Amino acid sequence: MTHSLKTIFCLTLSLLLLSINSATASERSETIITAGQVRVCIWPDYFSISYRNPRTHQLEGIDIDMARELAGSMGVKLKFVESSFSKLVSNLQNNACDIAMHGIGVRDSRKPFMEFSKPYLASGIYAVGTKGNNAVTRWDDIDREGVVAVVQKGTYMEPAVKQAFMHASVAVVDSFKAREQEVLSGRADVFMTDYPYGKRMTALTQWAVLLAPQTPLAKTFYAYAVPKGEMDWLKEVDDFLLTMKKTNKLYRSAEKNGLSEIVVKD
Repeated sequence: MTHSLKTIFCLTLSLLLLSINSATASERSETIITAGQVRVCIWPDYFSISYRNPRTHQLEGIDIDMARELAGSMGVKLKFVESSFSKLVSNLQNNACDIAMHGIGVRDSRKPFMEFSKPYLASGIYAVGTKGNNAVTRWDDIDREGVVAVVQKGTYMEPAVKQAFMHASVAVVDSFKAREQEVLSGRADVFMTDYPYGKRMTALTQWAVLLAPQTPLAKTFYAYAVPKGEMDWLKEVDDFLLTMKKTNKLYRSAEKNGLSEIVVKD
């Protein structure tokens, strides 16, 4: 093969590879790379997930670690967009962020508005009580006459707890902080939550104790969410998650943040 033919061959191969890469890259990732940043929606109050430490004012948690890994893998800067579960749908629909990474429960009610990645965490319902409550020291003490369990309105936990408890009274409050106030005031014995928030209470308070059922109650998978219909971008996110699992980076971050008990390894 002459030098000129080799040059033409190499040029043709390069163009072919470029074409293949362009074909497989999603429109979203191309936009991200062009902009030079990936915008990640987070909820900064989610302990061990996407939490702003009030002492250091720094973000920490498994999804903060994974967001940094995602940006690094794409070769772009990372921009965190403060969000919440109430703003999740609107932020994805209004293009406020490219992906939501704050332990989003895979629920049927959310599926019409977003696409979910493969799961990476899974948590059932836990109870948080007080160390001084001798009447409720383990999960099996909860479903008894006279015991009051608090649940937040509108969460998947509300119907699950009402169905599971046949004897205890189930009180419904409007906010997650109101759950703690009901227990601390003595108006309730326990409040219902997931594993990460339960860990927060036992780590940051002197009074809280985490109560776990022997069999998971209403086990829910947690995933990342991308805008509805963006299946190519979703595949790239799933590929990224698979890499994080294969390289053990996901599990190491889960262990560091006290979440190894609920990490999804496969």
